[in-house]
Amino acid sequence: GNPPFGGKHYQSKAQRADQALVTHNIKSGSDLDFVANWFIKAASFVEGTLISFAFVATNSITQGEQVPLLWPFLIERMQMHIAFAHRTFKWSNEARGKAAVHCVIVGLVTSAPASARLFEYDTPMAEPHETLAANINPYLANGPNAIIVKRSMPIDERPTMRCGSKPSDGGNLILSDKDRAELLSSSPDASAWIRPFVGSEEFINGSRRWCLWLPDAAPSDVRRSKGVMERVDAVRAFRELSTAKPTRQAAQTPTRFFFVSQPTSEYILVPEVSSERRRYVPIGWMSPEVISSNKNYVVAKASLLTFGLLQSIMHMAWLATVAGRLKSDYQYSATMVYNNFPWPELPLSVRGEPVEPRTCRADSAHGSTGSPRAKSLAAAIEAAAQSVFDARAQFPDSTLADLYDPLTMPPALVKAHQQLDRAVDVAYIAAEKAAGRKPPKLSSDAERVAFLFERYQQLTSLLPATKPKRSARKSAKAKA
Repeated sequence: GNPPFGGKHYQSKAQRADQALVTHNIKSGSDLDFVANWFIKAASFVEGTLISFAFVATNSITQGEQVPLLWPFLIERMQMHIAFAHRTFKWSNEARGKAAVHCVIVGLVTSAPASARLFEYDTPMAEPHETLAANINPYLANGPNAIIVKRSMPIDERPTMRCGSKPSDGGNLILSDKDRAELLSSSPDASAWIRPFVGSEEFINGSRRWCLWLPDAAPSDVRRSKGVMERVDAVRAFRELSTAKPTRQAAQTPTRFFFVSQPTSEYILVPEVSSERRRYVPIGWMSPEVISSNKNYVVAKASLLTFGLLQSIMHMAWLATVAGRLKSDYQYSATMVYNNFPWPELPLSVRGEPVEPRTCRADSAHGSTGSPRAKSLAAAIEAAAQSVFDARAQFPDSTLADLYDPLTMPPALVKAHQQLDRAVDVAYIAAEKAAGRKPPKLSSDAERVAFLFERYQQLTSLLPATKPKRSARKSAKAKA
């Protein structure tokens, strides 16, 4: 079947009413895409039979936050199994305008198949190639039925990642090149408070924006600057009119961003949105003078080891599988992607002194502690990460969009990433050997993802269980 897709924000009033009926016993079921209703109803119809079914759907139901909403019902409650699946492909219809949708096809059965058929596409427009899988999980990967849930903290010890700073200012603290020039013309002293302001767009494509960054500005200095005062007053007025209480409260501090998370030291930047065409989502090493917007994620106290793990193909394969999508672009999330990404199980500490790029030597053990073997593995990752920076530096006039376009990526940068990928793969393999487990094969993204899901399941099984909250009704009844 090919039911209508209908994301949450694109449903009619009648569709929302229908969905409320179908998903009444699924927590947050109203947040599901409309297509999920067909899977839910079909699973209910075939319960207790040998009947199978399959639907074309948007790929969103196998990504990001949709998975923990839909698939526990299908797999755990209804005991369904995926017998075959087509991973993401682009389907253009024959209607005027040729609307195209990124789709998947999922076939479900009531009894576990001996093996499952997985059809993969090198690109959304390519022809599929079939592989046999021991199990196809909700992310349409060959691996256990692990469900990735939002986590406020990482599953193991590592640096925390947080969202960049959010202005909520009506655009009054943000400056274009023209705005900056006009402000400096009328208020030259404002130059001390103007900082580069970088979101995903500016970071990847090299465009420029600026912001007024006033946390440390003396009130007397701000008051003397007419241009700055006008913008601050406009921020206050904008926030006072907001329907959100926290934003109205922030009107009392109009010189500050609504949410401030700017690191005071050099930091790692991960763009929130990046094109799926890129083999690697470009990750940055930023000066604290550059203000990151809430369209990025940041890791303070950057180390080459952390950068190397995040820029590796292991992390990219995980990202491509579990992240949500904005249309077809990757939409990064600290709570879904970073905090759930299994790091190598080695004593690789990133709590030591950060190592700056361009100063790290290949034999450096900075950022790592533990056995000599662990130090050598960490040093190899650090050295390979440095090589990525060195390769980028050979093309100072190229943006990251230029450098990471699959058609124009320089051979030197390709080689540097391949070296980093090998160093990270070796660290994971060595960790499994050291733990007495069978070392994984990591010759493809599919094998990497299958291994990472197994590690995720092992790691999360060791976490303390959270007790479900009792409903107010049940609590009252218990007291009575």
